[in-house]
Amino acid sequence: MVHNYGMSSTSHRTSFALDELTIRRLRRLAKVWSVSQAEVVRRAIELAESNEESPDPLARLRAYHDSGGMDAQKASAWIEDVAENRKEWGREP
Repeated sequence: MVHNYGMSSTSHRTSFALDELTIRRLRRLAKVWSVSQAEVVRRAIELAESNEESPDPLARLRAYHDSGGMDAQKASAWIEDVAENRKEWGREP
């Protein structure tokens, strides 16, 4: 008798390369949740899919502004940073 204990059965195998930090995070979550690394990936994909942002750019911009967006001080600092970078690149406007 086979028991899956709530986990999906394996029907596809895949491999991919991850950076060291991501591997450590994946292993830590698997240990904390007492599940396989594959189950951590499945849960992450399910969560990401359920939190998909609206494809409407205007709705995304409104959400950004509603969350606080960029105030005038942050905008000025960003513009100054871009101007400095352009000077360093030799592309002064």
